[in-house]
Amino acid sequence: MTFYDQIESNKRRTFFFLFFFILIVIGLGWLFSYAFNSRAILWFAIGLSFLQAFIGYYSGDKVALAVSGAKKIVKNDNLRLWNIVENLCITAGLPMPNVYIINDQAPNAFATGRDPKHSSVAVTIGLLESLTDSELTGVVAHELSHVRNYDIRLMTIVVVLVGIVSLLADLFLRARFFGFGGDDNREGNSQTQTIMLVFAILAAILAPIAATLIQFAISRKREYMADSSGVELTRYPEGLASALEKISQYKHPMKRASSATAHLYISNPLGMTKSYLSKIFSTHPPIEDRVAILRKMGSVE
Repeated sequence: MTFYDQIESNKRRTFFFLFFFILIVIGLGWLFSYAFNSRAILWFAIGLSFLQAFIGYYSGDKVALAVSGAKKIVKNDNLRLWNIVENLCITAGLPMPNVYIINDQAPNAFATGRDPKHSSVAVTIGLLESLTDSELTGVVAHELSHVRNYDIRLMTIVVVLVGIVSLLADLFLRARFFGFGGDDNREGNSQTQTIMLVFAILAAILAPIAATLIQFAISRKREYMADSSGVELTRYPEGLASALEKISQYKHPMKRASSATAHLYISNPLGMTKSYLSKIFSTHPPIEDRVAILRKMGSVE
């Protein structure tokens, strides 16, 4: 399989997951609209969700950088890193992003921003100290691929959808608990109403779990795609493969790791586990799988 095949495969799978994600939101809206006699609470929840989305879209990158403790640098602060980012941007046809360094010995990196013109790349001290130039180039190419592929925008949308699902479900359960929003005596088939209410309650409990699982699945697919796109830039799969192996050898979480921003990093900043459940509930695919795929690609002339 070439990296072009891998990119196309991941694109198809990502749109497949996103399609079902939207279906969950639509399905919840329909169920809760039926369960509530008044749609006012539902529209309030949706309005509040999109207000949060608007704020997150324009300020989410600043929050992620602040949470990680990243410090913005200029060219003379770290000439090695700056030159690698700059050269890859020229190759990819991207504007130069803001460059940040995180004071953490855990080798890791992430990209954020809403589009290539408003993007940032951050790497840790541990990454700079442990990787060779070719390995660091592979990691930076991976992160710039997230920018070029608009993964940073897609994941913002996905996180917003998860927020909408969770908010709708939470609001519905609270309203039912306190006896608001529904009229159990309205006209119609009472048995049907009861069944629909049960379905709505089950959906409110299970939908946030399903939405989170889909978010994790999309995140994992985008990591595979960024690996492939990074190889397209460097023409050297071994650089990224070797870097990922070194990153996987560091078992401790980052000092300022957060589950809210974990999906942004090239490797899970919360630490690595190898259980079956951890693979399902992880924002990242197993590094050994990523390395195997990269090495199957072989060097691209």
